[in-house]
Amino acid sequence: MLNRRHLRIKILHILYAFYQDDSHDVVNTKKSLNHSINKMHELYLLLLMMIGSMQGFAIERMENGRKKQLPTPEDLNPNTKFVNNSPLRTITNSKKLKSVANETGVGWGDHQEMLRKIFRGLIDHEEYLEYMNSEERNFKHDRESLIRMFRKHMINSELFQDNLEELSIFWNDDLDLMASMVIKTIKTIKEDDEDFELLPLWRDDEDDKQFLEVLFSKSLTQAEENEAYVTEAAANWELERIALMDRILMKMALAEARNFPSIPLKVTLNEYIELSKYYSTPKSHGFINGILDELFSKLKKDGTIKKTGRGLIE
Repeated sequence: MLNRRHLRIKILHILYAFYQDDSHDVVNTKKSLNHSINKMHELYLLLLMMIGSMQGFAIERMENGRKKQLPTPEDLNPNTKFVNNSPLRTITNSKKLKSVANETGVGWGDHQEMLRKIFRGLIDHEEYLEYMNSEERNFKHDRESLIRMFRKHMINSELFQDNLEELSIFWNDDLDLMASMVIKTIKTIKEDDEDFELLPLWRDDEDDKQFLEVLFSKSLTQAEENEAYVTEAAANWELERIALMDRILMKMALAEARNFPSIPLKVTLNEYIELSKYYSTPKSHGFINGILDELFSKLKKDGTIKKTGRGLIE
């Protein structure tokens, strides 16, 4: 499920594109933000469907083996452990997954050959071979092995990684979170389950959606004002010398500090410092830390930043 950090990252990416686009079209930028969120849910569904497709390819492989002109004893008596993996069968046969995929128009479509190649790589992978050669046969073993195969091969397949950005420009940053949601979903499947519940994308629909809306809108409407604060605090730096990403991060941090009275300043400061480590220059986090620390103190004293709630009022 989405957490606040992922929402900040989504807004950061959209604002970065916004400031690089001369049109500065707010309406289309907001549509892009909503689209990027929807694409996360699409990736979650596709990853589950990828897992389910592996059973189909395994069955196809066994059938082709039996049809050989000179089948081997292994072709005639194949190891069916993977095909009969209990949580795998539940995912493959899930009516709820199929229903949501049909409603949203999500599917692998023209990418079946990519999935087939991922399966070919899977059957040579150590996790698969260890699972197939193990004499252990129980639901827990099936589930844990399937999770390892998904985590260590399917989403880490070089072919899948190479195609991820082509499938959607949003998904490189979304993969870890959506993969963790898939793993949590698999862990909810019980031995006698014929189907399973899909996890919601939003942890708290109203609260988190409001956070997204307010942070996005205030980051734009207060942009000039917050940039003036940054310029004043960075008096020894020309504005053009400050990386665009750093300026966006600091303006977002100021918008958050000013408009979310229940979020501690320390939390906001730490979040944007962490984001700078991933998305800006190696020295940015120290620069951003110094500027924001100074601004937070100043704006708290003059009443521009006000905090309410237990432990936040001084």
